[in-house]
Amino acid sequence: MKNKLKISVYLVIPLLLLVVFLVIFSLNAYIKQQLLENKILKSPFSSLTLAKYPELKNKFTPIISAKGVVVMDKDSKVVLFDKNPNLRFSSASTTKIMTALTALSAFKLNDILTVNQSNFEGSVIGLKKGEEMTFENLLFAMLLPSGNDAALTIAQNYPGGEIEFIKEMNKNAEKLSLSNTYYSDPSGLDEENYTTPFDLARLASFSLANEEFKRVVATKEKFIFDTSGNTFKVENLNKLLGYDGVNGVKTGYTEEAGEVLVTSKSYFDNSENREREIIIVVMGSQDRFFDTENLLNLVSGNISYLTIHP
Repeated sequence: MKNKLKISVYLVIPLLLLVVFLVIFSLNAYIKQQLLENKILKSPFSSLTLAKYPELKNKFTPIISAKGVVVMDKDSKVVLFDKNPNLRFSSASTTKIMTALTALSAFKLNDILTVNQSNFEGSVIGLKKGEEMTFENLLFAMLLPSGNDAALTIAQNYPGGEIEFIKEMNKNAEKLSLSNTYYSDPSGLDEENYTTPFDLARLASFSLANEEFKRVVATKEKFIFDTSGNTFKVENLNKLLGYDGVNGVKTGYTEEAGEVLVTSKSYFDNSENREREIIIVVMGSQDRFFDTENLLNLVSGNISYLTIHP
């Protein structure tokens, strides 16, 4: 009996070892197959570049009356300084930045547009019903002296008219991820228009990528003409234009909004031997130019760029 048990044990042990071996072998083969199916592929990108992250060298709070402020690096969209950046304010005539951006996708500079009404509210250059003017001249009339008559004329000549144009403005806001922005008219007079300092800075940064927009807002004054030869002298309302590298962008004012100013400042980055640009937005200000000057002093010679690996 004992001999039979010994024989049985001797037979079972090799059998168990064989089973364990087969399990390990099968598991090993399965793992190898999974590794082959889920192997790390070579990156489709030939190389990765280093990113430059802007920051203020010395941080201090300037004296400003504005209720909302954003100072943003144009290329990276990094915010260098802010105050209530996501608080909604009436956009006033800075609405015309989106009006211009939307219209630049719809019209050619030499397109002839027709004035469709006689009476306009607020700031105007004096357009009359039936008058015709190129889209380019209307851009200057809208963005320099902030002509509401020019803004409405552009919108009314859009396919489908002003209502469709406003819809397109809001579609563009959505495309640019301006989640706290809404437009109800093309000139900025309507109190239902709203945006935030952060959204407005983003909008300005995208708009400045358009060379025609950038050229117009950097112009101090210009003579424009209608098709009949009538001449209009239009002057930029931005008093800081040309000061300390300022090359745009747009003023705004209503009683509800207070003073609003979107500013772009260009400067030369010696470390990378190229031009850089800063966007400054002040909203709900008591003195937009004073506030912006103080913010210009904040960033002047006070920005460094850290190397960040992507």
